Amino acid sequence: MIEFTTATNQTDLLQILELQRQNLPEKLSETDKKEQGFVTVRHDLEILQKMNDVHPHIIAKNNGKVIGYALSMSKIFRNDIPILIPMFDEIDTTSKGAKPYILMGQVCIDKNFRGKGVFRGLYAKMKKEFTGIYDCIITEIDEKNTRSINAHKAIGFKTLKTYTSNKQDWEIVYLAI
Repeated sequence: MIEFTTATNQTDLLQILELQRQNLPEKLSETDKKEQGFVTVRHDLEILQKMNDVHPHIIAKNNGKVIGYALSMSKIFRNDIPILIPMFDEIDTTSKGAKPYILMGQVCIDKNFRGKGVFRGLYAKMKKEFTGIYDCIITEIDEKNTRSINAHKAIGFKTLKTYTSNKQDWEIVYLAI
């Protein structure tokens, strides 16, 4: 049975990092990247722990093992992950950037659990955790990651804006909570 909860210990964080590692573009074939999606940012344990200390990450577990995650990222970390700085700058230029928001820093589901409601469950848990604290969840998606774009739009995310940074095209999306 799949349980949706928050990361509470280093074991959870290490399992997040392992799932992340398995889904980085350099670990995937071109077909898998296109059909299954991928993650862009490589986190380390230190930043993952700091982010978790502010707002615990949302995780899905099956038999005690992390099989999915949605990273919770406060904007206080805007300068800690260089690849994300342009996104924060873009958000700041929109009306959503003026309202309280939580950034979903990355979402990933173990390939054996895709298509089983884990993605929806992670966001349902995230909405529950942050309702009354934030107005919306914001994230960005590499425009080549069509699986992720389609999955986000299927659960109600709307496009905030698109932009280009480091020769990569990005779509910033948001979900009201």
